[in-house]
Amino acid sequence: MKFSQVITSLVVVSLTLIPFKSLQAKELTEDGFKQYIVTLKAEALTQGFKQALIDESFANVKFHKRAVTADRKQPEKVETLDTYLPKRVPSWKVKKARVLYKEHQEILTTIGNAYGVQPRFIIALWGLETNFGKFTGGYNVVSALSTLAYEGRREVFFKKQLWAALTILDEGHIKIENMKGSWAGAMGQNQFMPTSFLAYAVDGDGDGKKDIWQNQVDIFASMANYLQKEGWNDELTWGRQVKLPENFDASLAIPKNTGSRRNWLKAWSNTEKTLAQWQALGIRRTDGTNLPNVAIKAALVFPDDKNGRAYLAYNNYKSLMHWNLSYYFVSSVGHLSDRIKFPPIH
Repeated sequence: MKFSQVITSLVVVSLTLIPFKSLQAKELTEDGFKQYIVTLKAEALTQGFKQALIDESFANVKFHKRAVTADRKQPEKVETLDTYLPKRVPSWKVKKARVLYKEHQEILTTIGNAYGVQPRFIIALWGLETNFGKFTGGYNVVSALSTLAYEGRREVFFKKQLWAALTILDEGHIKIENMKGSWAGAMGQNQFMPTSFLAYAVDGDGDGKKDIWQNQVDIFASMANYLQKEGWNDELTWGRQVKLPENFDASLAIPKNTGSRRNWLKAWSNTEKTLAQWQALGIRRTDGTNLPNVAIKAALVFPDDKNGRAYLAYNNYKSLMHWNLSYYFVSSVGHLSDRIKFPPIH
């Protein structure tokens, strides 16, 4: 994702891959890390954090070589959406999502109405980020962020995340020993990076803390708040898979690799059309029937290529791409949310 809102292991596909040479530029050692922590603590003071908070936060900081290894070995794309979706949205996950949707339906409905976000998308994100809170990461967040800052390739970014983590601790939302996350520092059951926490986390139950680790209301409300702040419209769905006519002009779709979110959004603006216009160009639902006769715009995306799956993406697709700039991730969220909706849960 966006790396400033990295939240899952999926996020790693959107991080910049670094040439092998640059990986050898800095020798990483325990002693070097200890010295680096001294400088980090001094810099934290200049950022305005109190000495007591700094000492407590860094008291048990550790060098996580595994975090560096994970960061350097970001997986290259090795599959298609057809092979990816069955792994990410298997039948057991659909079943569990539907059970948990019904179990939490009352609070989900309240949150959904308050933020204008359909609850099925909250459950889908929860399921795909951390398997409904089961896998949230066991790294001490301060240690993970300090390690990756020390590693050096994205030092500015990870120091920014570290200062945000100290702010979260300073505000009392979580204790340092309970501030756990992924190797990249993504936290809690919705896998917010620290800066994302500061931007989107909310105190859903009014207890004075924003707890995305254990408090179910805060977890759901924070996810809904994220989507709302990024333009979600609960009168729309995310998109739909479609069927293209023969010899379709693939240049009408958003290019697969635009290089950045800004470029992707620009490409969206340049290529979006009304559903009626896409209908006139021969695009149909996957069963061959007409597209919905509603006055909304959509962009065409090919997660793989023009011979793979094709989707008409509605504006909510942009919100999900802000969460994680990955067609595969967004497709998995969309498909899981659709399976939660149909058949209706009673």
